[in-house]
Amino acid sequence: MLERLPEAVRAEHWEPVRAIEAFCRGVIDAIADHVTVVKPQSACFERYGSAGVRALEHTCEHAKAKGLVVILDAKRGDIGVSAQHYAAAAAHLGADAITVNAYLGPSTVEPYLDAKLGVFVLVRTSNPDSDVVQSVPLAAGDATVAGMMAGHVRTLGASRLGRCGLSDVGAVVGATKASDGRALREAMPDQVFLIPGYGAQGGSADDVRAMLRAGTTSAGSSGVVVTASRSVLYPAAAGAGDWQAGVAGAAAEFAADLRGVLTSA
Repeated sequence: MLERLPEAVRAEHWEPVRAIEAFCRGVIDAIADHVTVVKPQSACFERYGSAGVRALEHTCEHAKAKGLVVILDAKRGDIGVSAQHYAAAAAHLGADAITVNAYLGPSTVEPYLDAKLGVFVLVRTSNPDSDVVQSVPLAAGDATVAGMMAGHVRTLGASRLGRCGLSDVGAVVGATKASDGRALREAMPDQVFLIPGYGAQGGSADDVRAMLRAGTTSAGSSGVVVTASRSVLYPAAAGAGDWQAGVAGAAAEFAADLRGVLTSA
């Protein structure tokens, strides 16, 4: 991660955690006019111990100060008291929502809801080898493991619909799995889809189209949160000169690309 930071940031901050925190603050400042959500990856900070966790907390605080929603990408997967501790930690960091691996069942999710956090459950992830598990057909019917998880997510969120008709129990569905997008949207009509995989992983705005909620007329009713990481954080245009301008330009292009999908939905 450090070797990918802009040279100007590394030159000013020789200590790794300080450099990462400065970079994150600079990115947030650059993108705040173009996006509404940020999704910090917890592991990138946790690897640096307590100093890294403090940097994550400061990053979340800065994002919130800029009016952005914070989704903590932690993919937690425990139950009971352990899940309660994870939920309390995420809330303390200032997260609004968190990604969760619900393989252990509904009790994996409930502690986060009790902590007033939104939850995005892993359903159809963007990594290529997810097919090994998520595409496996079940013995009964045509459903796959991912389809079964989608049914559980819909059930968990059915009693938690907000004024907009969307639930605070959402689903992670990768842009690189667009062929499954329409079926998963039919299975989860009231869930917000957190869609990684745009940009560097190969996903495009067109891949998002099948995942839009029926009747979409605006970003607020679309039922999707699309995320881009490397394509915005490390654009080619940021290689020289004002790196923040390069990041801002990449974020603006990303946002315009998605607006095009919404206006043609």
